[in-house]
Amino acid sequence: MSNKKLTRTSGAPYFDHENSQTVDRRGPVLLQDFILQENLAHFVRERIPERIVHAKGTGAYGKFTVTHDISVYTKAKIFSKVGNNCKIFTRFSTVGGEKGSADTERDPRGFAIKFYTEDGNWDLVGNNTPVFFIKDAKKFPDFIHTQKKHPKTNLKSATMMWDFWSLNPESLHQVLILMSNRGTPFGYRHMHGFGSHTFSMINSQNERVWVKFHIKTKQGIKNFTHDDAVKMRGENPDFAQEDLVNAIEMGDFPKWTVYIQVMTEDQAREFRWNPFDVTKVWFHDEFPLIEVGEIELNEVPVNYFAHVEQAAFSPANLVNGISFSPDKMLQGRLFSYPDAHRYRLGVNAHLLEVNRCPFGFKNYQRDGLMADSSSYGDSPNYFPNSFDGNTVDESYRDFEYELDGTSVGNFNRNENDDDHYTQPGLLYSKAMDQQERDHLVYNIVQSMKGISGPKKDEIINRQLCHFFRANIEMGMKIAMALQVNIDVNMMNHAKI
Repeated sequence: MSNKKLTRTSGAPYFDHENSQTVDRRGPVLLQDFILQENLAHFVRERIPERIVHAKGTGAYGKFTVTHDISVYTKAKIFSKVGNNCKIFTRFSTVGGEKGSADTERDPRGFAIKFYTEDGNWDLVGNNTPVFFIKDAKKFPDFIHTQKKHPKTNLKSATMMWDFWSLNPESLHQVLILMSNRGTPFGYRHMHGFGSHTFSMINSQNERVWVKFHIKTKQGIKNFTHDDAVKMRGENPDFAQEDLVNAIEMGDFPKWTVYIQVMTEDQAREFRWNPFDVTKVWFHDEFPLIEVGEIELNEVPVNYFAHVEQAAFSPANLVNGISFSPDKMLQGRLFSYPDAHRYRLGVNAHLLEVNRCPFGFKNYQRDGLMADSSSYGDSPNYFPNSFDGNTVDESYRDFEYELDGTSVGNFNRNENDDDHYTQPGLLYSKAMDQQERDHLVYNIVQSMKGISGPKKDEIINRQLCHFFRANIEMGMKIAMALQVNIDVNMMNHAKI
């Protein structure tokens, strides 16, 4: 029979959990009541710093299974043969909202997957969109500030959002996706996921290709309309959390198919746009999807805080055969994500169950907050040494390559880097059907109606110019719905 006695954190059993020690029956409480002190002291420290972005989320464990051979592109052990599988942990989230915000807010959705592979943990940290608002990490803090609360009113501000977007036309592609019904997905099971960035794969012959990851839902795409999302916000702000948990608990395990797009280094040099620009996509007819495997989520974590809240994902967590690219946003994230985890969870976050590599690890990092010696015991804390026998493995040598040039500076790659309109225009005219176009215009108008203040007309007109440059029809419909008079100067400014 298991011991079920109540104990302190030290393991010592105690008697009274519900009544504080007092002087006499009605007297003041005694400071010596260490059970009271211990419980209250822990209680006021139960919250850790909230994620700056992706604060509201849910997660589940599952498995990834390789269904197609891509070993021609990568030497990653997980992809060495069809049928290989590994445990995964996936976390979904909204991006801009705080921990208590609603699941159905108009917002991109985070889609992060931790693959527990025999060669270490691999984190694919993406979104439910193939592109992002900005292409340089230097702009990221400013962008996120516009998605949060106004510093004076502590309220969301359409003026801040549209001011930033109108001053950064590179955001137009993502803005159109966000303002479509894809900005309000019906929970997490009915949306696609994307690595978004360009990554690289290196094969056993030390040959490199560039890749993009696509994770397509097998439940079918399903989105809320604007009005339905607003309604659900009030009825059940935790709708997406409840939907995922209930589906898994009932045995209706959600699944996704994983694909990659592949671009050779020669193709990258000739590509019309910068292939490492996260505001752009690679067209499927030029770079078709190649099926890789299947993801299934089948286990709700036993404790939300320990697993979902303390999960630490980083694009820097790569495995041999999968690597980074010159994508400026990705390069910024390689440092920023681990740094955020060191702040939120401490330098030993990798020792937590959800983040720990189940196949073990060997390094010489020691001590720090919440240090746990179970992984290294009394072994030396320096390398090389004469005792533990650890060695380096030549087969894991980093891929060596030459840079395209020797110049250093803040410059664009080619003349098309500032083409922020062709792909958003094609998204509107080719990828969307008429109903989706109508909903997009409606959603944009509902959002832009919230722009206020002395700069209102300037911000609206500047953003309209971007819409006109992408597609005249779209721009006209939005302008008419906003009751903006279109003059010759605006059309000329839009270079139409």
